[in-house]
This record gives sequence, structure tokens and C-alpha cells, in this order.
Amino acid sequence: MNPYQAPLAEMKFLLDKVFDAPQTWASLPAIAENVDMDTAMAIMDEADKISRELLHPINRSGDEQGVLHQGDKVITPDGYKEAYSQFAEGGWVGLCGEPELGGMGMPKMLGVLVDEMAYSACNAFTLYGSLTAGAALCINAHGSHELKQKYLPMMYSGEWSGAMDMTEPQAGSDLRGIRTKAVPLDDGSYSITGSKIFITGGDHDLTENVIHLVLAKLPDSKGISLFLVPKIKVDDSGALGESNKVTVGSIEHKMGLKASATCVMNYDEAQGYLIGEPNRGLVCMFTMMNYERLAIGIQGLGTSQAAYQMAADYAKERVQGVAAGGSPTGATSDPIIVHGDVRRMLLNIRVLTEAGRALSVLTGQQLDIAKYGEGEAKAKASRYVGLLTPVAKAFLSDRGLDAAIMAQQVFGGHGYIRETGIEQLVRDTRIAQIYEGTNGIQAIDFLGRKVTGDNLAALTEFVNECTDKLAALSHVDEAHKAKVTELLQQLILVASEVNDKKRDKPAVINACAVDFLDAFGHVLYGYFWLLMSDAAASHPDKEFAVQKRYLSDFYIKKMLPKAEYHLAQVRAGEATVMDIPESLF
Repeated sequence: MNPYQAPLAEMKFLLDKVFDAPQTWASLPAIAENVDMDTAMAIMDEADKISRELLHPINRSGDEQGVLHQGDKVITPDGYKEAYSQFAEGGWVGLCGEPELGGMGMPKMLGVLVDEMAYSACNAFTLYGSLTAGAALCINAHGSHELKQKYLPMMYSGEWSGAMDMTEPQAGSDLRGIRTKAVPLDDGSYSITGSKIFITGGDHDLTENVIHLVLAKLPDSKGISLFLVPKIKVDDSGALGESNKVTVGSIEHKMGLKASATCVMNYDEAQGYLIGEPNRGLVCMFTMMNYERLAIGIQGLGTSQAAYQMAADYAKERVQGVAAGGSPTGATSDPIIVHGDVRRMLLNIRVLTEAGRALSVLTGQQLDIAKYGEGEAKAKASRYVGLLTPVAKAFLSDRGLDAAIMAQQVFGGHGYIRETGIEQLVRDTRIAQIYEGTNGIQAIDFLGRKVTGDNLAALTEFVNECTDKLAALSHVDEAHKAKVTELLQQLILVASEVNDKKRDKPAVINACAVDFLDAFGHVLYGYFWLLMSDAAASHPDKEFAVQKRYLSDFYIKKMLPKAEYHLAQVRAGEATVMDIPESLF
């Protein structure tokens, strides 16, 4: 299995030439003092090295060994503790955290690229740090000054980790059904009792404490509140004390991500501290959820990049069959890269991956402006974050699994056995479509809340901005530009039709949401390909520019038509889905 190599040239190109990161950072004083392109490139160079030399070597061994639950301990695979210690010492857990609390203060549009490298190298390992970063973000946004000072420095340093404890067996994604209780105590803290399932990084041996963010209900309350519940109690000086009655009931035995500890967590009158206002826990948790949903999309993106590298390398080395029309070298067998169907699969993966990276950087950019910007720029970015986040989570993770399966197909029979490593990517990335809210739920949120919830205001604003930027491009095919512009307008037209129907046909959102999100994703990728192709025209490396033109042409001609298919599915409505009697299923 070939070692992972981060696509640093592609990443720098997106930051510098496509999304003009230096200008974005300069407009945000809180970021400008921490980063410029030289700093960003130094960080990415080091992240590439860490991914190749520290994370990738434990990817397969961690999968084969898995996590163990022995007594009251959860034990990660060999090499994980040492790798995590080195990873934490390098400051990677707190990369985007607040500098005054021990973080590095880097922008999210840089952080997403670092995350992609880590996910490409080792999915399971990367989840531990991702959950910690997300939990710290939530505490910083909604926690009291005392909670921030006590917990965040240790979380950003990686000495303590974080976990998000939401769902329960009877509740699933409908969190209104949770039963975990929080009883007020005389000292202002709360007694937390209940159980949670599917808790990624709920317990492990990588850090000395795990800080749980737990959703629970106050007495006689229909609302849900959020509580910080440490595994081990922390005194006023920050020192660790006694166990906090937070225990692991079991670990899940999963299809993939076997080195990531997914736990059943039990709370037996554990001491917790309220985060934010009572009964406003979901509002607080969604601060973390937005970042985690993007992170899970990037998990799919990282898988796509790793899968492409493995499949492309294999296709150039594996000799089988002869090129149509005869071998160009006169050989009796050619590398399978000469075959049209192999090229089709590799190009599909390549164009989806590079456009997906653009989606992750754009979403990270909008998160940065929404967090650090001011006035209308901040408000608009917040609207765009709402619009883009469910797409980033669902479309990136769906295409991530597609990419892994196509790459496995390139390997043929060798893709189905463990030695090549590609089957692990398929197993590891499958969960990305399910957790942090299934992709169907993401699509319903996208169409029902983010698109039609404001009567298309955010969608129209975003589409108009994309249309204006397309009009200004001068180094792309005019027919391609016209096609993407037309489809952007079709998105608004079809969304308007759904919006008009939703009152009389309430099932239309649920029945058509996935197709609308996929249509949006494919059109957005077409827009990204034109942006990239235009920006590459002035690239000093002429081969780079030619490559982008080939790939853009492939996407527009071969992949973009999928958008029209999905829009037709939306227009077909809900009747054929909803009219069939339940008894006939």
C-alpha cells in the first residue's frame, strides 16, 4: 500500500488563487495577526509530514487490532497513545482554538485542509481530536468564564479530550425522546443520570480525562439542556480528583473505524455544569454540530483523496489486457490506466474530490467570517454557513463512499481483500453518511429549513453571488459558463415550486429533499470547476492549467448532467413515493 501524499499544490491553489484567503484573513483582525500564506504553507507542510509519518503507519494496524474494553478501561491499538501524545504536543488539537486559552488561533479555512490530510491518512485516529476540537468550540461559545478557564487550556493542549453525548437507544435522531435527567444541586452544579449510545471517543486511554457534553432534561421540563460532565472531577485549582461516576457500559463492534472507540456511556449521579441557558441545550450543541458535520464531510473528502491516490497508482502499475486499437508500446499487456472504463472511474473520483475540497474551503471561509466578521458580512456568512453545512456533510460523505467503491472497483478482485487496504476505506467511510445526523436528515434540513424555510432568501442570495462571479470569468468555455448559470437558475425555479407545494403537500420536502441536495451539490461543483479552471489559466505551471482544463471539461460534460436528473426527480413530486399504502411494503 503506497504511503499517502497530501495534495499540497492543490490546497495552496484553492487558498491563494480561488478563494483569496489572504484577503479574507486581512479583513478579520482576530485572524490576521495569526496567519498569512507563508504561515499557512508551513503548517500544511508539517501536517503533510505528520499525516505521512505519524498517522498513516497506524491506520491498517489499528483497524486489524481494534479497540478493547477490559473491565473499566478502554484500550486503543498499539501505537495510538504514542501517536496521540506527539500529535497533541505539536498543537494540532488546538489548531483553530483561541490563543488566549492555549489554541493556535488558525482560521477554519486552513483547518479544513489539515483535517483532510489527517482523515486521508487515518480516519479512526483523527476522530479523537476532531471531537475534542468541537467540544472546545462549544464550551468557548456558550460556557461560563469559569468553565472556559478550567477546561479549555487542557483540551486545546490535548491533555484532556472531549466527547459529544446526545442520543439514546429509544431516541435516535429525535432528541426530544431522551431520558437522561439533570437534577440541580445546592452548589449550583447538577446531578446527571442516564445512558447514551454511539459516543465517539466516549472513553479511551489517550488522555487522562474526557470532557463530556451531555444533553439532559431538567425536572418538569420539556426542553433539553446541555451539561459539561468530566469523567474525572476537576477541583478549583484545575487538579484532577476522584471519579465522577461516568462509566463505559460497552463499546460498539462496528463495520469500520475499529480503532475509534464508540461507547455506551452511563452516568450515575455524575456531577455536571450547565452550558448556556436552561432548555437551550440544542442551540448550544448545534454550535458544535455545525463544525462536526463539516468535519464528517471532510472525512468523506479525505477518503476520496486517499482512494484516488491508491487507485491511480495501482492503475499505472497493474498490467492486464491491451489498449483498444492495440498497445501503444507494442506490449502483450498494458497497464490498466489505458482502458476507458478505468479512466472513467479515476476521473469521476478526481473531479469529485477536487471540487469537494473547494466546498470544504468555502464552508470554512464562511465559518471564519461568521465567527470573526462584523456587520452585514458576518450576517451573510452566517446565512451561507446554514445553507452550506448540510450540503458539506451529506454531499461530501456520499461522494466519499462513491469514491471508495469506485477505487475498489479499479483494483478488481484485489480490492476485496485486506492486503491492498482499499476495502478498509470502504468500511471506514460508510458511517460518515449516518452519524451526526443521517444524510437524509441533512437533506430535509437543507430543503425544509435552509432553502424553503426563509422562502428561498438565502438560496437566492447565494445563487446570485455565484452567477455574478461566473459572469466575470474570462478564461473558461462560454458554453460551460452558460450551462452552469442556467442550472443555478433552475435550482431557484425548482425550489420555488417545492415552496409553493409544501403547505398543501407537506410530504414533498421529505420525499424530494435528497434529490434537491444532490442537484445543488452537482451544480455547485460545476461552479467550482469553472472557478478553478479560470484561476488556473494564469498559473505559472502550464501543465497545471492544462490539467485543470481537462478536468473541468470532463466534469461539465460527464458529471454535471446528474443535476438535471435530480431536478427532474424533485419535479416528479411526492405522490409516487407517498401514495403506495403502507400495507404493500
